[in-house]
Amino acid sequence: MKAKRFAKSVWIPIFAVVILQACSQIPQGAVVVRFFEIEKYLGKWYEIARLDFRYEKNLNNTTAEYSLNRDGTIKVENKGYNYQEKKWVSFVGKAKFAGAENIAMLKVSFFGPFYSSYNVIALDADYKYALVVGKNKNYLWILSREKTIPEDVKQVYLKMAEDLGYKTSDLVWVEHDK
Repeated sequence: MKAKRFAKSVWIPIFAVVILQACSQIPQGAVVVRFFEIEKYLGKWYEIARLDFRYEKNLNNTTAEYSLNRDGTIKVENKGYNYQEKKWVSFVGKAKFAGAENIAMLKVSFFGPFYSSYNVIALDADYKYALVVGKNKNYLWILSREKTIPEDVKQVYLKMAEDLGYKTSDLVWVEHDK
């Protein structure tokens, strides 16, 4: 009987740690922005480039808009124009900090209780340009407050991504023409 209780008491904390890690993972070597101020990050961001994945397939003119919900979570509204289907699509979700609110490690959900990692690893002092990664090297975004990004910022972010092992030749460069 004691062995069963011991086994149960060991597995519950291990399961909790695994669940928490699944929601707040970051690629090896990547470091999130410290002294992050969510109030400055809120608002509209234009997606400049991304590693493509199924929810953004065939989308251009993609944006993300962040605002505060009453419960303290962050409303996330992603929009884009599907150039194959010739229509606008949007997805609304929520984000929350994976830990301390001054560390740019968040988790985002568009599908109920399932969260994905959202890690800001580069951000200029004016909060105009950001480099964001997910839990692994399949997710990468370059964001800007404007529809373009200066070449020097672009090159710094590309170098950072390459140094972490991202295949930047696979990036989709987003058109903003609508």
